[in-house]
Amino acid sequence: MEESPVRFDVVPIEDILKTLPHRYPMLLIDRVINIREDYSGTGIKNVTFNEPCFLGHFPDRPVYPGVMMIEAMAQTAGVIGIKSVTGTEKPRAVYFLTIDKCKFRKPVSPGDTIEYHMRSIGRRKAMWWFHGDAKVNGQVVAEADVGAMLTD
Repeated sequence: MEESPVRFDVVPIEDILKTLPHRYPMLLIDRVINIREDYSGTGIKNVTFNEPCFLGHFPDRPVYPGVMMIEAMAQTAGVIGIKSVTGTEKPRAVYFLTIDKCKFRKPVSPGDTIEYHMRSIGRRKAMWWFHGDAKVNGQVVAEADVGAMLTD
């Protein structure tokens, strides 16, 4: 199957901050790459030891929380949706609707780079559904179908 053309090569952190309302410590992606015309793209997260979650998850064996990966999938999907549709470039709230078929495959540790490979599986008005595969070094560490709604 041939991939659709790339619409945005890179959405850097500066543009993510203009697109999503999330801020530290809840902005969980560093950039989004390869947003394609078929509403797919990849969010990038560089996991570092100095993140607040590692104070308690877990002190002797730091593991990046799975729920944060699912939230980052939704944020990546939000950037893809907002950047892809004309007239939605201003900051908006992105609210979860659904999380389905969620599976955690392998732990993620400080020093890992997570790639959130997201592709649209449906859309109705301001509601979007995406399938996401979170990968570290090409291996799937988590996956889920997420639904979200964009609002003003």
